Amino acid sequence: MRILLCNYEYPPLGGGGGVVMAALARQLARSHEVTVLTSRAGDLAAEHRDDGVRVLRVPVFFRRELAVANFPSMAAYLPTGFLRGLRFGRKDFDVMNTHFVVPTGPLGHALARWQGVPNVLSVHGGDLFDPSKRSSPHLHAPLRAAVRWMLRSADDVVGQSRDTVRHVTDLYGVRRPVELIPLGIDRPPPVPPASRQNLGLPADAFVMITVGRLVARKATTQIIDMFAASNLPNAHLVIVGDGPDAPAIDQRATELGVRDRVHMLGLVSDVEKYAALSVADVFVTASQHEGFGLVFLEAMAFGLPVLCYDRGGQTDFLVTGETGHVIKLNDQEAFVRALIELHRDRDARARYGQHNRRLVENYFIDTCAARYEQVFERAISHRRTGTSRNAPLNRMDASASDHPPTANR
Repeated sequence: MRILLCNYEYPPLGGGGGVVMAALARQLARSHEVTVLTSRAGDLAAEHRDDGVRVLRVPVFFRRELAVANFPSMAAYLPTGFLRGLRFGRKDFDVMNTHFVVPTGPLGHALARWQGVPNVLSVHGGDLFDPSKRSSPHLHAPLRAAVRWMLRSADDVVGQSRDTVRHVTDLYGVRRPVELIPLGIDRPPPVPPASRQNLGLPADAFVMITVGRLVARKATTQIIDMFAASNLPNAHLVIVGDGPDAPAIDQRATELGVRDRVHMLGLVSDVEKYAALSVADVFVTASQHEGFGLVFLEAMAFGLPVLCYDRGGQTDFLVTGETGHVIKLNDQEAFVRALIELHRDRDARARYGQHNRRLVENYFIDTCAARYEQVFERAISHRRTGTSRNAPLNRMDASASDHPPTANR
């Protein structure tokens, strides 16, 4: 197949949504011709190859940070992306895969119609519902109407979790079959034995780690509060990631007297991230919502118990007493108690870690890509034969959100 993927972010721009789409593109490129149309910032090249994927970047002018987009840059991506798309020949592709209904949705829809190919729309969670932002599309009637129209107009819709699929119906009133394809990650490569000393960590420390953009939705300052409240004298917290909340996190750690045990690594390479995960004891996050949560899978691949809240797609595969602890949203006292329990019970940590290593085998990128191939092939077939796009293929109807995901444990 000749596949065109659209996403306003592609590594090193952005967070998890771009990372998983890049992994998907690379996996698909092993068997298909894959082109990605994305945005450009800093000194990134306008065109390059990424492990068999042709990556085209269009200028957006207003973006200053690699980790975090802003509204002007997202808006600019639509016209510049469309103008670049018009340079493709007609029928250069067999299928379009559009990632994030906001902001990429209009561009993917327009290019698919111009090419005369089916558009498979992948929704990731935050593009439908983000409780940390007043700009969340579901809160604004014009945006809500636009999202509803794009969800209905796509040839197929893919959601990454039951939580995301529920929002298609509950927030936007769209009742149509939605393919549920859990996200996948690249299998982490073998990493050389890492040294805690290199990270400034005592050899006998209890090491908590959190990974992600330092933005409001991640609520990393809460982690500082709960780390301090746990009062574990030998505990250290490693924070991997960067973003606008970094100064506030640093200030909060100083105010609570734990700054000497908080290690802010900033934006690091995958190798450095994996090294940090390999020396940790527990993965923690106070994220207010995750569409799916790739960082959970990465932590699980390193045999770490996971401690998080119960809001988001991670509840498809994280279970208290099996993978670690899933705490009611913003119940900080319960979070602290769970943290103290994990610190005290080494055997439980080992049991959770072993379970997580087995469970994560279901969530590597080759499984995700194989499911996408099925969706693409079906969409192309339906377009060619003029048959209904609503014929099911291991689908989850958005009105029946209690069904378990097909790739669940």
